Amino acid sequence: MPQKRPAPRLALIDEAHMNDAQRALLASLRAGPRGQSITPRGPFAVWMHAPELGELAQKLGAHCRYNKALPPRLSEFAILCTARQWRAQYEWFAHAPIAEKAGVKPKTIADLQAGREPKSAPKDERAIYAFVQELYRTRRVSDRTYKRVQSLLGDGATVELVGILGYYTLIAMTLNVFRMMPPADTRLAFADK
Repeated sequence: MPQKRPAPRLALIDEAHMNDAQRALLASLRAGPRGQSITPRGPFAVWMHAPELGELAQKLGAHCRYNKALPPRLSEFAILCTARQWRAQYEWFAHAPIAEKAGVKPKTIADLQAGREPKSAPKDERAIYAFVQELYRTRRVSDRTYKRVQSLLGDGATVELVGILGYYTLIAMTLNVFRMMPPADTRLAFADK
């Protein structure tokens, strides 16, 4: 039986009906590292309703995903931790396959999806998991947790990690508030609570 999905709160804007600011945002998205084939879905569909914000946010997102000191495996792992924390269905749908392709083990992905600590994950992923959990739970990280991640990543990548977590929290909030869901023919990652 298909899972019931809430209706999006904002309409998708068809490319033929976009105004100049919306067309400029779409052109900017397509000119960047996401490529010509991108269509405004997920957070980009929401940002078409506020294209000036969308332009700034998508540029930050392009940096967080494509121009960072953090390796793709660890970046995608951190994104999945954020998606799970927020139960952001679309974020999980978009990034779980990317994470696996980047080298995050399927068992680790399954543990995250189920809300379990990924105990069999590599040391660096376990350190990031602890960092993410502590940050989201307490809004801070202890010296011990910070030093564990910083010793593995270095200063620049630790700063990038915090930026990725902040950006993908913005994405998760955007997706959840405006009820942007994965395609209807895909299984939802989390039970809605």
